[in-house]
Amino acid sequence: MMSKVTESTSLASISTNWRDYYELCKPQVVMLMILTSVIGMLLAVPGMVPLDVLIIGNLGIALCAGSAAAVNHLVDRQVDKQMTRTINRPVATGRVDPWHAGLFALTLGLIGMSLLVLFINTLTAVLTLISLLGYAVVYTLFLKRATPQNIVIGGIAGAAPPLLGWTAVTGEIHGHALLLVLIIFAWTPPHFWALAVHRKDDYAKADIPMLPVTHGERYTKVHILLYTLILILVTVLPYVTGMLNWLYLLGALVLGAGFLYWSVLLLVSKKPSVGMDTFKYSIVYLMALFVIMLLDHYLLPVPGGYLPGG
Repeated sequence: MMSKVTESTSLASISTNWRDYYELCKPQVVMLMILTSVIGMLLAVPGMVPLDVLIIGNLGIALCAGSAAAVNHLVDRQVDKQMTRTINRPVATGRVDPWHAGLFALTLGLIGMSLLVLFINTLTAVLTLISLLGYAVVYTLFLKRATPQNIVIGGIAGAAPPLLGWTAVTGEIHGHALLLVLIIFAWTPPHFWALAVHRKDDYAKADIPMLPVTHGERYTKVHILLYTLILILVTVLPYVTGMLNWLYLLGALVLGAGFLYWSVLLLVSKKPSVGMDTFKYSIVYLMALFVIMLLDHYLLPVPGGYLPGG
C-alpha cells in the first residue's frame, strides 16, 4: 500500500515539474510569436513553404523564444514575488531553482540555434540570436528597470518573428518583411501599456518604472490612444506598397476601428476592468490581422509578387 502511495506521489511530482518547465517558456506568448513567424514564412512565397523549413524553422525560433522567456523568469524572480500576476511563477515560488532554470534556458537556446544554423540559414540564426539577446539581456536586465519607455525600445525584439519566418524561407531581408516587424513594433506599446494600467499597483510595489507608475494613468491612456492611431496608419502600409490587397485593407481598418474603440473607452471609462479588456482585445487584434494577411495573400495574390532572389 505504501509503495503505491509513494509511486503516485512521484508521478504527481514529475507531472508538476514538467508543467513548471513548460511555464518557464511562456507558451502563450511563444505561440503568438510563432503564429506571426509561420505567416511571415507563408507571405514570403506565392505557394507553399517547404515542410522541413516550416517545421524546423519554427521549432528553432520557438525554442529560442522559450529560452529568452526562461531567462526572464530567472532574472525577474525577485520582482515576480511582489506582483499578483507573477507571484506563482515557477522560479519565484522555488518550484524550479535558479540554477536549473538557467541550465534549461541555455539548453533550449543552444538546441534552437543549432537547428537554425544546421537546417535553415545563418541569417535567420543571427537575427534570432539578436532578438533573443535583445529581450533576455537588453530589455529584461537593463531597459525594464531603467526607463518608462522600456517597452517601446525593447519592443523591437518581440517584433522580429515574422522577419525570422521570412528569412528562414528566402535567406533575404525584404522590405515587406520589415513592414510586418513595424506593425508589431507599433502594436506593442498600446498592447502592453493597457496591461500596465490594469496592474499599475503591482509595478509600483515592485519598483518597475512602467509608464502608468512614473507618469500616471491619464498620461498613459492618452499615449495608448496615440499609439493606436499610429498603429492604424502603419497597418495600411502593406496595402499602399502593393504587398497585400483590398481584403487585407478592409480587415485592417475594421480591426483598427475596434482597437480605437477600446483605446477611447480606456481613456474615458472608470471601469476597473477596461484596461484588461483592452489588453485582451489587442491579442485578438494581432492574431486576426495576421490571419487576414494570409487569406488576402492566397485568395487575392498580387501580380508579380515577391519571389526569393527577385
